[in-house]
Amino acid sequence: MRKWMAGALLLFFTTGIQAQGLQDFFNTSDAFLKAHVADGLVDYKAIKQDDVQLKSLVEMIGIIQVAKTDKDNYQAFLINAYNLLVIQSVIENYPLKSPLDKAGFFDKTTHTVMGTPRTLNDIEHKLLRAVFPEESRFHFVLVCAGLGCPPLIATAYRPETLEAQLQTQTEMALNDPQFIRIKKNKVGISQLFEWYTGDFTQGGISLAQYINTYRKEPLPQKAKLSYYAYDWRLNEKK
Repeated sequence: MRKWMAGALLLFFTTGIQAQGLQDFFNTSDAFLKAHVADGLVDYKAIKQDDVQLKSLVEMIGIIQVAKTDKDNYQAFLINAYNLLVIQSVIENYPLKSPLDKAGFFDKTTHTVMGTPRTLNDIEHKLLRAVFPEESRFHFVLVCAGLGCPPLIATAYRPETLEAQLQTQTEMALNDPQFIRIKKNKVGISQLFEWYTGDFTQGGISLAQYINTYRKEPLPQKAKLSYYAYDWRLNEKK
């Protein structure tokens, strides 16, 4: 009986500590992003000069544990973790003109995430897309430090607002004339749609149908889609 009670108390306190740590992570992420992100651009120079808060967030990413079954917390945590670790990777190699200037930026360099070494690609493809294959909106909230990405928002993703944030960011991207480029019946779309076609055409829909799901004004009938080159220039605030 005593062993059962001791185990239950340990689980209670451990769960409570984890929950508090996760909340601290969301709050600190929010403050950091509000201080250093504006109009989708990141003030890398200022962060480089004072990276204490970022280092604290990276430490949190390394030790916090979130179960996959705790869907909203898990997704919100990893979306923020990805975006913050992208910033950390830029800072470690700053100055640079593009994340591609650093070999292995996405697929070789590892970061400790929930106690395990992970690359940025691991977070995106193994921890998010593979676990939630139906969620195509990840592509509009995971920001790769390139101008071709949908913009980074100046606030943290939180479990209680995650659904609305995913929806808002997807709608913003697919209604942005710089992202979906329409000229009469010719439509230029990001290479993102070429790389991850399967994510956007689940259920047998076309790319045009997927895009129209989120657009205020549908694409022109018989629109001819083509891919424009991805802009890998750094999303840096000048």
